[in-house]
Amino acid sequence: MSKSIWTLSIVPNEHNREVYLVVDDFGSLGRAWRGSGVGDTGLETVVRDLLEGQYCNPVRVAGFNVAEGWCRDVSAEVAHELQKRCSDQMRELPSFLQEFVHRHAGKATAR
Repeated sequence: MSKSIWTLSIVPNEHNREVYLVVDDFGSLGRAWRGSGVGDTGLETVVRDLLEGQYCNPVRVAGFNVAEGWCRDVSAEVAHELQKRCSDQMRELPSFLQEFVHRHAGKATAR
């Protein structure tokens, strides 16, 4: 008789899907990974949500793809994308993103 063992996972069921999560700083309450729906963890959604002010004080963005076996800090790439979008839209970088962009924009590396 064999036992079936299963575990819960935060990893989406879709195969070969990139997921991006934001660490938000809540001051004296600490830092936390911000939760979102499974369908709302793509890079485009995270960048849009950052620009719309959905995060209080973003600290870091992590990306991963379980099927491909990678996980990395993508904060620098996101910071550059935020700068690019604001420039393309001829608007100022929102004040709530300035520290994040300043901290990470100089760290981008070639992929």
